Amino acid sequence: MNAYFRKMKGTTQSPPRVNMSEIVWSWLGAFLGIGFIAFVNANIFEKIDLLMIIGSFGASAVLIYGAIKSPLAQPRNLIGGHILSAVVGVASYQLFHAHLWFASAVAVATAIAVMHATKTLHPPGGATALIAVIGGEKIHNLGYFYALMPAGGGALIMLVIALLVNNVPKTRKYPEFWI
Repeated sequence: MNAYFRKMKGTTQSPPRVNMSEIVWSWLGAFLGIGFIAFVNANIFEKIDLLMIIGSFGASAVLIYGAIKSPLAQPRNLIGGHILSAVVGVASYQLFHAHLWFASAVAVATAIAVMHATKTLHPPGGATALIAVIGGEKIHNLGYFYALMPAGGGALIMLVIALLVNNVPKTRKYPEFWI
């Protein structure tokens, strides 16, 4: 029992702070990525009663602009994680919408399993799956289109901005890998 609790102490120290340049480039990437999607959502998609932005994109921004070397932040993970998790979330809602607590648990757990199996693990994908279940009528009305727009399309826009912004400074390189 002691060995079990000893594991919770951790084995390494906290990583060092990043320099100011890294902070500025992370901020700029996140501002441009989320800003562009939010602008398009407010000025185009809301007029046609569609959706372009979901909450899980905030967590994706942390990874693809702030933790660009992380395997979880790479293009395959970003795009695949959101799209696959969206499909899982929609299926979970459609199958179990009478029991939202159960649909929520199935959506997130299954999304994690699918992302692991496909090498597309992207933590915000769990939120994308959950949003498909607990989202409002606008989300539910999208059905499986939710996987393409907003999940896939928004992630793709964020990826393009990450490619452009993250490669401007000589000290940053993105992505680490594509496939």
